Amino acid sequence: METRRLRLLVELSRLGSMRAVADVVGTTTSTVSQQLTVLAKEMGTALIEPDGRRVRLTPAGRRLAEHAVTILAAVESARLDLAPGTDPNGTLRVAGFATAVSAHLLPLVTELAAGHPRLHVLVREHEPAEALHLLAADETDLALTYDYNLAPAEPDPAVHTTALWTAPWGLGIPAHADAPETADTLDVFARFSAYDWIVNSRNTADETVIRTLASMAGFTPRITHRADSLDLVQGMITAGLGVGLLPIGTPTLPEVRLMPLAGPHVILRARAVAHHGRLTWPPLALVTKLLVQRTASARSISTPPGRGHGG
Repeated sequence: METRRLRLLVELSRLGSMRAVADVVGTTTSTVSQQLTVLAKEMGTALIEPDGRRVRLTPAGRRLAEHAVTILAAVESARLDLAPGTDPNGTLRVAGFATAVSAHLLPLVTELAAGHPRLHVLVREHEPAEALHLLAADETDLALTYDYNLAPAEPDPAVHTTALWTAPWGLGIPAHADAPETADTLDVFARFSAYDWIVNSRNTADETVIRTLASMAGFTPRITHRADSLDLVQGMITAGLGVGLLPIGTPTLPEVRLMPLAGPHVILRARAVAHHGRLTWPPLALVTKLLVQRTASARSISTPPGRGHGG
């Protein structure tokens, strides 16, 4: 059922003449008649009947016209609600990795509650592959993901990606380990070739980085332990279970030392990912814009260039 036919019926109930309806909507009387005939067939009942040289609505026609007023109002309300430039409202579903959620999204949720009380953000913590799966299944509206410069994500033409921030990563090692303050990345890896290596339990990107750099340094890493939490990675290092990648700038336990990787660098790249067709939806457009602004501001006031936080 097309809403334009319902509008013709409403106008006929208001004006009482097909000619008047045609003048109001900018069409011909025959077109109005044809469209109302189609509407009657769709409804399976007569909607108009002769009334001398004019027509009038049947009881069914009057009843449908009453419904049509409500339907057309709801459609217009939805159009205004979703139109670009409208004050954002509704529920925005966001799936993202822990650092993006805790450091960048949650502060925005607090701000939005004050400035846009009709906008609600539903948050789910997920690693990139999980978040992108939810996006593809239409179970989330915005995915906050990351990859590494040495393990780039496969581009997907079905989605639009917005760059948020980058963060250098180093190697977390036991504080008592014999290692210089600074060294070439491959030298650092070679020094710890005999150690066990700790990688993410829910994402393979950092494992790819470790295997790539280890291969360049001439060995195959013995990957034994897996943990999703960076705090747990530090705990494992403290317990002597191995070494693993950690973001530069992250506070470390006394038993953990974070070695910069001078080159090749390991850079985490955070992104906001959404479907092309939804980019102008006000809640999505606003939150994406605020995330970009927030991460840009965080970069401008951060400590020395090249230092930051990822996760």
